[in-house]
Order: sequence, then C-alpha cells, then structure tokens
Amino acid sequence: MKTREAYNIWATQYDTNKNKTRDLEAKALRHELAPIPLVNCLEIGCGTGKNTVWLVQKAVQVTAVDLSEEMLARAKENVSVSNVTFMQADITTDWPFETESFDLVSFSLVLEHIANLNFIFAQVAKVLKPGGHVYIGELHPFKQYAGTKARFDTAVGRTELECFTHHISDFVQAARRQQLALVDLNEYFDDEDQPEIPRILTLVLQKSLR
Repeated sequence: MKTREAYNIWATQYDTNKNKTRDLEAKALRHELAPIPLVNCLEIGCGTGKNTVWLVQKAVQVTAVDLSEEMLARAKENVSVSNVTFMQADITTDWPFETESFDLVSFSLVLEHIANLNFIFAQVAKVLKPGGHVYIGELHPFKQYAGTKARFDTAVGRTELECFTHHISDFVQAARRQQLALVDLNEYFDDEDQPEIPRILTLVLQKSLR
C-alpha cells in the first residue's frame, strides 16, 4: 500500500499497538542526539509525535513534518507547545524550507519508503547550516534482508507498506556526494541481544563548514 494512505489508516492505532521498531528507534534517537546542541530542528517523519515530544524540550524550535495528515492530527494532540510547527509535506518533491535554516535534520523510519536517496540528501544539504547534523534512524537492512518490513494489522487483515531496501553503503555514499560526512554509525538490538540481527541502524552525519 502507498505510504500516505497506509499511515493515514495506521494512525488510529500507531501509538497503542505493540511495535518494537517504533520504540527502539525512539530510544536510539534520544541516545544519538543527546550530546548535540540543537537550535532549529527539522524533523522528517514526526508521525504521532513520539520523538517530537523529546525534541521540543532540547531544541529552541522544531519544524515537524509528515506525509500523513492523520498522523499529524495526532501529533498535534500529543505535543501542544509553542516551539513546534507542524507541516504536511511530500519530501520526494522540492522542499519548501529556507536555505541553510536548520542545524539538525532528522529522519525516523522514513527512508525505507523513499526510492531515491540522492534527491533526499541533496535537499538536506540545501536546508542544513554549515556544521549542522543529520540523524537517520531506520529499520536495519539486515532485518529487511530477512523479510521484515513496515506493516500493521486491522480487522480486515494485514497491511504492508511500500518499502525499499537501502544498504548501509547507499546511505553513506549518497551523503558523501553532498559533502555530508559520517560522524557516527550504530546498531541497536532487541533487549541488547547482540547475537541476534540488529533491529535499528542509526547514522549521524555532519555538513562541511565549507
């Protein structure tokens, strides 16, 4: 199912369903971004606000973006503070943000739904300030190789979302083309059980100072 349609349906139960990927990525984002000072943050894939609620406490201003209007409606209910602006946008088209206006761009479980990483990173490079950071939290490609993908169940059956597999090198190379250097890369495991396949991949990138 197409991404926007699927998340509009999923929104009604997204916060209440058991979801190891959602919960572990939220933990990963907090760990990865804790040491980075934030002023103006662009959060891509805010969903129902699971990470927005933390970002608004750390950053001066957060612009929280999602493709799904139903996800955004729930995010607005969950996060009601003055330093967040919610916006519906399709990031596969030209981004409607000012050049070099953010010191962080974050992606949470978004890029598996995007075919063309090169376009996305080119847009990131435009809106990110020199020295600014990018956070990426994704379902680990090892999980994808094993057949895992974004999906949820309703009374009428299981819905699987349109997903694309990106290898770790795909992220790194697409970033490098835009002068976004890899600062850190980590893998997160269910119950910290490292003999198992990691569930979440995180990358932290930084834009060159020129």
